[in-house]
Amino acid sequence: MKKLIALVTAIVMLLGTCALADTLTMGTNAAFPPYEFYEDETIVGIDAEIAAAICEKLGYDLEILDMNFDGLISAVASGKIDFAMAGMTKTPEREQNVNFTITYAIGVQSIIVPENSPITCLDDLYVEGASYKIGVQQGTTGDIYCSDDFGADAVSQFLTGADAVAALVAGKLDCVVIDNNPAKAFVEANEGLKLLDTDYSEEEYAIAIALENTELLEKINAALEELIEDGTIAEIIAYYIPVEE
Repeated sequence: MKKLIALVTAIVMLLGTCALADTLTMGTNAAFPPYEFYEDETIVGIDAEIAAAICEKLGYDLEILDMNFDGLISAVASGKIDFAMAGMTKTPEREQNVNFTITYAIGVQSIIVPENSPITCLDDLYVEGASYKIGVQQGTTGDIYCSDDFGADAVSQFLTGADAVAALVAGKLDCVVIDNNPAKAFVEANEGLKLLDTDYSEEEYAIAIALENTELLEKINAALEELIEDGTIAEIIAYYIPVEE
């Protein structure tokens, strides 16, 4: 599956500044496996693979920049990057500043707790008088939803999900709300943590593009539709998230 990224990289190395295709710059936060993460010095994952497939189909080279998640929308809106892919959810607030493509994946927000936690299900967070401290990655939908549901005072924001989980392990938080697939990886890597059986929310992942760049939006949407129809995106997702039998 990594051949698409390797192909794009090879084209850039061979053609250099004389490349026939223009370059599209993708912004991401490469601390969100399996959607984007580092393998040695290279950013890989579901979003990197899909972006490479889109660029190959449209005749562009691909450049990926690793940024803070909270700065991706402003980077797209200001033209610093051409588009953002970071397991990013369509929300009304974000749609005031950027356009979103069609949905290419479905995400689930999950809750990580210590194994001996009194929080046994989602409803426990809503019990009257509950005063749990919830960790989130700043600017994510987990941050937005938890701040709306439980108030800003109950939410601790961190630059990365890993930082939030480290605070949970250290006993500074009662739980962490984060996307299900990174949540599974964090639980596997940290003894004494578990995932609640009840999900917090379900959401649609899409690509963020500047409001005025409707031409690029149309091109990427067309490419996404073809990649969905021919099974490429499903294949990429299945490679990184094998179906449990």
